[in-house]
Amino acid sequence: MKLIDTHCHLYLKEFSGDLPGILLRAEQEGVEKIYLPAIDSSCIEDMMWLEKLYPSKCFAMAGLHPCYVKANYEDELLIVQRQLSERKFAAVGEIGLDYYWDKQFAKEQLIAFNLQIQLAAEYDLPVVIHSRSSMEDSIAMIRKHRDTGIRGIFHCFSGTIQEGMDIIDAGLYLGIGGVVTYKNAGLAEVVAGLPVERLVLETDAPYLSPVPFRGKRNESSYLKYILAKIAEVKKVSVEELASITTANAQKIFGQ
Repeated sequence: MKLIDTHCHLYLKEFSGDLPGILLRAEQEGVEKIYLPAIDSSCIEDMMWLEKLYPSKCFAMAGLHPCYVKANYEDELLIVQRQLSERKFAAVGEIGLDYYWDKQFAKEQLIAFNLQIQLAAEYDLPVVIHSRSSMEDSIAMIRKHRDTGIRGIFHCFSGTIQEGMDIIDAGLYLGIGGVVTYKNAGLAEVVAGLPVERLVLETDAPYLSPVPFRGKRNESSYLKYILAKIAEVKKVSVEELASITTANAQKIFGQ
């Protein structure tokens, strides 16, 4: 059984103490590839080091996370542009909108989101989108770019069935993570009504650990718990779901 973790911040300090063990456990659970979403320029060195150390397993993205869109966002976007001009990345991500913590830079987030989708089109790359407390604006943005051939993943999807279908109709896949295992989250019921042909697996590690590890550090080897829950609600075997979601991820990233 082959699995792909489409979203894992493996370069963060939370993993620095036992990185070889984390990767070994992931391999033992069938996780063959791990995609690394960028946050801002502060993560570049560690992310590149990790990709260089494990070139057949770890794949870096370039992008500015909406929570890190601050007063210096234009400088950060120039760095993203430079990165994309210098080498090939797996995707432009994670990008998007986050109104949960702070709306001070909401306007700037929209500008950054729009520009980075344009960059993805220019470099023929998928996007990986972060949306929190901003579903309406996020869907409006991807609809705006539908004619550009936008493709990629709506990361950590936690909306309604209708919102999920709207995102799919706009050309994207839905990233499903540990929240699907949370009893009162309601995501499992939503996923039951969505097509498996448009789902991919993710951990968002070190965050959002699935049950039975909720509240602890997440890691890619826990992808099997997310897989098992989705298979349960979709009434398919874990082997079939693994095959479908892995093929979906390969279509997105072309790897």
